[in-house]
Amino acid sequence: MLFSSKGGPTWIVAFLGNPGLKYEGTRHNAGFMTAEALCKKKNFAINKARFQALTAQVDLGGERVLLMKPQTYMNLSGQAVSQAARFYKIPPEHILVVSDEVSLPIGKLRIRTKGSAGGHNGLKNIIEQLGTEDFPRIRLGVGAPPHPDYDMADWVLSVFRNQDAEDMAAAAARAAEAVACYIEKGPDRAMNLYNTK
Repeated sequence: MLFSSKGGPTWIVAFLGNPGLKYEGTRHNAGFMTAEALCKKKNFAINKARFQALTAQVDLGGERVLLMKPQTYMNLSGQAVSQAARFYKIPPEHILVVSDEVSLPIGKLRIRTKGSAGGHNGLKNIIEQLGTEDFPRIRLGVGAPPHPDYDMADWVLSVFRNQDAEDMAAAAARAAEAVACYIEKGPDRAMNLYNTK
């Protein structure tokens, strides 16, 4: 269900990725994949340009939620998120960030209520812009490079193929469910259901 513009959201969900066709289906766009899965499941579109992002205000679990796909490129994601947070006066604990994670196997999910950037430049920029690490995040495993000398930038910008692509599509659908669960039922319930061993 989409909301009219009256009244502001009480949550932000920021799906991280890079805009443009050349980045579709890449590891770094696991957040955008989750946004697409959520849109498909709930039958809405994230397409209103605002706060350097594509946005939509929707109802998730009885809460008014601003969904965001920052269009700043990954390393400046915090600019979009912090603008929206300041505008709507949304506290960090109600800013849920969905991103890729190379330290997890493909398809695994990890939900945390706070934490460091862990080397992720999008999360790093959000931490810098918000001035805190205390915001929740859902991380989607995209797998580690095949060998230690592999360039990390090349790896996260590589495209999922074959079984990996199928596994990521399934993980994005689960992550979309986890977003709704986190907002509706809280972090403990979401972690119990979706933090896979």
